[in-house]
Amino acid sequence: MSIEIAPAQTATVQQEHNLGRIVYRFRQTPLSLVGLAMVVFIVLVGIFGPFFVPFPEDTTGNTRMEARLSEPDDTYFWGTDEVGRDVFSRTVVATRTSLLIAVIVLVIAIAIGVPLGAISGFMGGYVDEAIMRITDIFLTVPALVLAMAMATALGSGMVNAMIAISLVWWPGFARLTRGQVLALREQDFIESARAVGASSPRIIFRHVLPNVLSPVLIKASTDMGFAILVAAGLGFIGVGVQPPRPEWGVMISEGRNMLREAWWISVFPGAAMFITVLGFNLLGDGLRDIFDPRMRQ
Repeated sequence: MSIEIAPAQTATVQQEHNLGRIVYRFRQTPLSLVGLAMVVFIVLVGIFGPFFVPFPEDTTGNTRMEARLSEPDDTYFWGTDEVGRDVFSRTVVATRTSLLIAVIVLVIAIAIGVPLGAISGFMGGYVDEAIMRITDIFLTVPALVLAMAMATALGSGMVNAMIAISLVWWPGFARLTRGQVLALREQDFIESARAVGASSPRIIFRHVLPNVLSPVLIKASTDMGFAILVAAGLGFIGVGVQPPRPEWGVMISEGRNMLREAWWISVFPGAAMFITVLGFNLLGDGLRDIFDPRMRQ
């Protein structure tokens, strides 16, 4: 007596097998686990930290001159800045700001770059040439320099900083997606879709894009850290997030002239930014190992 396995059960077993394989690969790289732990911690701090800071008023413009430049102690864990604001409270709240900027920047960049890269790679010809030449123009200038120029032209502020960074970030996703699509467009399943009369837009968005999500995800996880660095760079030079809203680049800039007598003003925000960027980079390496084992050393 034979027992038939329903297709739904087979699909469930296959999904569980794939998930187990993914977890196994991820566990083979201890640094990736460290990166995941760091990212989870930073995200939790960004989401819930602002509700538990000891001096929430110090993140909205409050000053306390009698406590200015206080060294780290039991009251002010990470000391105070030149106008008496608690550095710990401001650094925790700045975590949410930096993560929010990076997420919005990457969402916009992916929304622009991935469809353009897919259209360029799939259509070829003059369409490909036009899109890639525009992409090359953006890629010839370093991202930070171009973001600084755009932010200066748009004006200071958090929203304008996000727009400026997004406008210089999409070419990387376009290039990546185009390369993936060029390798996919001659595959049998694409030819089958053409044979049954599927339109080019349907093939691109229904069959091609789902197959390029893995490398896009890997790039996005790594780019989170770089987007945070660029946003901090804009804040450092005064064209990004504006005071009194706390942001790591702004805080580092505010303390750069007092490193000898009040090192904590810049060091603690800088350490938070370093840990965040390192965590996302380690996590990105782990995701790369999962989705492309050939890249493992």
